[in-house]
Amino acid sequence: RVAGKIRSTGLSNFSAARVEEALDTAVRSGIEPAVAVQGWYNMVERGKYEGELQDVVTGRGVSFFPYYSLANGFLTGKYRSADDLGKSVRGSRMTDLLTGKGADVLAAMDAVAAETGATLAQIALAWLIAQDGVTAPIASATSAQQLDELLPAITLALTPSQLERLDAAGA
Repeated sequence: RVAGKIRSTGLSNFSAARVEEALDTAVRSGIEPAVAVQGWYNMVERGKYEGELQDVVTGRGVSFFPYYSLANGFLTGKYRSADDLGKSVRGSRMTDLLTGKGADVLAAMDAVAAETGATLAQIALAWLIAQDGVTAPIASATSAQQLDELLPAITLALTPSQLERLDAAGA
């Protein structure tokens, strides 16, 4: 039996089947099941959460905390062309996102930014907050200035039309 030193547990990078197995095993063992799952999810990289894992999280009432919420900075608009890849050490990771739906996502985000006055980072986080099962996105800030930019995402309410356009661009 637990001595009361651990209030709650969470899981990280588990598949849907593994989350269900962990939750069921805890219940069978008479211990508190995990209350949260952390995983990779953002507007341009949706396959690791949407579908089975999202169904398990929402169906079992488990909180989901996505990381890579800003896709290594791509969803801030920092990387828009091959010329931008040298802006940071993360730039080399953006090559695949510059083609295909990445450009479509940035264009949709630009339109929503024009409508709301929000930054792309705020829009990316607000989109995540609006997704079923997401409790709060994880986003890294390396300065107080970056934190000040990210915090308004908490109260940014995107309209159904804006969410629909962002969803379609990132699908």
